[in-house]
Amino acid sequence: MALSRKQMPSLQELTAFEAAGRHGTFTSAAAELSLTQSAISKQIRQLEETLGVVLFERARGRVVLTALGERYLRSAQRILSDYEAETHAVIAFGGSVTTLKIAVLPTFASRWLVPRLPAFLAAHPDLTIQMTTEPRPFDFAEKSVDVAIHYGQPNWPHGEAVFMCRESIVAVASPAYLRRHGLGRAADLQRAVLLQQASRPSLWQDWFAATRAEHPHPYRGPIFDQFAMTAQAAVAGMGVALVPTFLVEQELAGGQLAMLDELPFSGAGAYYVVTPLRVQHSPVVMSFVRWVVAQVGR
Repeated sequence: MALSRKQMPSLQELTAFEAAGRHGTFTSAAAELSLTQSAISKQIRQLEETLGVVLFERARGRVVLTALGERYLRSAQRILSDYEAETHAVIAFGGSVTTLKIAVLPTFASRWLVPRLPAFLAAHPDLTIQMTTEPRPFDFAEKSVDVAIHYGQPNWPHGEAVFMCRESIVAVASPAYLRRHGLGRAADLQRAVLLQQASRPSLWQDWFAATRAEHPHPYRGPIFDQFAMTAQAAVAGMGVALVPTFLVEQELAGGQLAMLDELPFSGAGAYYVVTPLRVQHSPVVMSFVRWVVAQVGR
């Protein structure tokens, strides 16, 4: 049975509680929310009475969250964050007939998808998109997303994965770095710094195996959590990076990066565009899926 409205705190009470819990004082919370200290104190007291628990211990002009208060603060912050995000989305989508929520890998979004999106939006003038970056698969039941772009295997609970492409991985560095260290082939990289990718920890080991070269420390080197950072580190002369070719097209064309003389390496996974089962018959979602696959084909 659902809780009655009388058992539920108001948004004002949650807001006052979150601010007080974050600052540790009612005075600072009042200043942030443009209220008086007594108003904050009243909101907190009403919240505690509604819940029937003590959320703060009061001592010497400061307030300290109880164990239960700390737990409830995390929940309140999540609720208020969702409330703010959804309110912003409603405002942003105000004049749109249709919306499309996309979750995509960070570097894939900035280097490949976003530069191509204007063409898709031009063909759908009544569409507004909301894009978030998600580095790992998630539960569609917990996130309101219409489509996701994913690297790995075509395994996604409650979703259907459509193959986009495999990736070609190449070893790149700044031309100056290659000249300075005399690098040309995989066997030369014992003299180089290997830039590591956090999401693909075995990438260098797999690449050396594919090139039939050996390296004493394939897991050693600076670690970056996104391919975009790894590529920029290579441009800056920090070492050699393994990156998908489509993510460094501009740097290769502009001469900021150069490839080692080795054949491209195909990773173990592939890129997929994934849709939750609940939107399988959405015309705009299916249109986006077909468009993405066609763009890759080009």
